[in-house]
Amino acid sequence: MNRRSFLTRGTVAMSAGAILPRLRAAETPPSPAIRIGTCMMGLQQAREAGLQGVQPSVGDAAERLEIADEAVRRRYKDQMRETSLSVCSLLMVLLNSYPLASDPRAPAWLDQTIDAARDLDARVILLAFFSNGDLLDNAGKIKQGEVDEVVRRLKRAAPRAKEAGVILGIENYLDGEQNARILDRINHESVQIYYDVFNTGTTKGHKVPADIKLLQGRIAQFHFKNGPKYLDAEPEKFEPIVAAIKESAYRGWVVLETSSPSGNAVADARRNGDYLRKLFS
Repeated sequence: MNRRSFLTRGTVAMSAGAILPRLRAAETPPSPAIRIGTCMMGLQQAREAGLQGVQPSVGDAAERLEIADEAVRRRYKDQMRETSLSVCSLLMVLLNSYPLASDPRAPAWLDQTIDAARDLDARVILLAFFSNGDLLDNAGKIKQGEVDEVVRRLKRAAPRAKEAGVILGIENYLDGEQNARILDRINHESVQIYYDVFNTGTTKGHKVPADIKLLQGRIAQFHFKNGPKYLDAEPEKFEPIVAAIKESAYRGWVVLETSSPSGNAVADARRNGDYLRKLFS
């Protein structure tokens, strides 16, 4: 099944209520332009939580990544058929420990993940830049040498990503203007920002709605989380953010990276997903 037919079937299923089989009558589905996934659980649990997809990790550092194994991808495809859910994106969290800017294996990892994303019909790859891969030093200044190498390596990978129909999404602690400058240097439609509204807002104190407006058309996907709390515990934080996303005409996935305050991961993901549906409706 190609990407277009897969998405078309997903839209029809959403209209019929098939993708959200446990949607309660009191819930309001989100706009068809927004779908809600998670990076905190597998496909079966995500289905039980009323979500529409998952964002799995590509695996730990190795010469050949786990996601590059055809048998691994076949299992994902089987689960996608069984649940009617999608792999909405792939997560390269290993880059936090083995940075894209410095690890000699990273370009090959990018190639492997792009090929895997195409095979799984996942349109976005999240490239993480935290911990060892942070693009800011301890004083909060840009690590210019690392940024220069990241730009070089992403320029190299971008044509392959475009051919595969995949977007490389940069997730980091930088503000909107700093990220816009990086995108301007790369100057390729297949490299965009993966925007985490908590990391940028709560952690770093950036003005999230303003960042979203500045980066309009250049955001691949969003992560939503709220530390140890539910999203609905702070509506004053998330209502302006969702309003900015809607105003930006964003079309795509919003991925939960939420915790489980109650200890019931499925129930808590359902609660957070329900809240986002209400905001996006």
